[in-house]
Amino acid sequence: MRVIGVDPGTKSFDVMGLKDGRIKLDLTFPSEVVAEEPERIVKVIEDFNAELIIGPSGYGVPLKHISELTERDKFEMTLVREDELKEIPVLIGLQKMVSKMAEKGMNVWFIPGVIHLPTVPKWRKYNRIDMGTADKMAITVLGIYDQAKRLGIDYSGVSFVLLEVGFGYNYAGAVESGKIIDGIGGTTFPGPAYVNSGALDGEVAYLLGSVKKWHLFWGGATVIAANEILPPEEFAGRLDEEPFTRAWDAMKEGFLKAVASELAVVRGAREIILSGRLMRIDKLRKDVEDLFEERFGLPVVRQRGLEGMAKEAAQGSAIIADGLAGGEFGDLVEHVEIKRSYGSVLDYVKFPLEV
Repeated sequence: MRVIGVDPGTKSFDVMGLKDGRIKLDLTFPSEVVAEEPERIVKVIEDFNAELIIGPSGYGVPLKHISELTERDKFEMTLVREDELKEIPVLIGLQKMVSKMAEKGMNVWFIPGVIHLPTVPKWRKYNRIDMGTADKMAITVLGIYDQAKRLGIDYSGVSFVLLEVGFGYNYAGAVESGKIIDGIGGTTFPGPAYVNSGALDGEVAYLLGSVKKWHLFWGGATVIAANEILPPEEFAGRLDEEPFTRAWDAMKEGFLKAVASELAVVRGAREIILSGRLMRIDKLRKDVEDLFEERFGLPVVRQRGLEGMAKEAAQGSAIIADGLAGGEFGDLVEHVEIKRSYGSVLDYVKFPLEV
């Protein structure tokens, strides 16, 4: 059985292909390349002859085949107005990829974000959209597999808080008894991500006059330190410089607040799992590990997953694809209740929206 998972990231689109649960395709494409030449990534996926593909799902939709996608679904996957689309390569690439896949009649499925899951209590969803996009949900599913395998326990015994530190956004997810029960997405995260500002103060939003999509891709630690988007490795190498020290301290304090919030809703968390592009940089990860072990007294581990080159979200999406196709991860997909996902990302917003 061949399946593929796709992760549409701010910096790159990653593709992981599995054959009978083993890695056979492991690639990454810059987001700008996907935006300009979506046929390149689509051809690689097509040539793999996968039986089932998890497509780039953005904010997510209840589990749905590409043939069933409506224009409303496509909007809710990106939440960007047409006149602003050209400013964001990852969103251009996502929309073009979906169109190319539909044209070719590929067997592509789109997966939910955290807010769509029935395992998240409704009261946690009010006035929220970003509780974790579909890729963050997939990372959390990978975490469930990861802990169960490492500790030799059933999925029902899995409990943790996961921190994902990506290039664009941060995310914290809560898992109890192997179920995703909460999530703090990048645009609601307490403190800056690397590129994104984290939770946007309502007064700042008011003074901006009109919040544009590009505002959600600005204001983070690299902007605080250098007023430009630097490679994360360069940022990590300059932590002894004052602007970079302050920016990193702001990020770390946001990590603390987010993880503490999620630990408050998880009973019996076994550990804290670290994931994401920046946590692949040893210097940054070690600093976070030391901080968490001191503050929380729990084991802190790096997410291993399938240990491929592709980012964790692509790995998680590939696992979900395998499970949906009836492969070895079928029990995991059933346990996390992806098939019971429902609703819209906008269902719980109690403000008048111009959409």
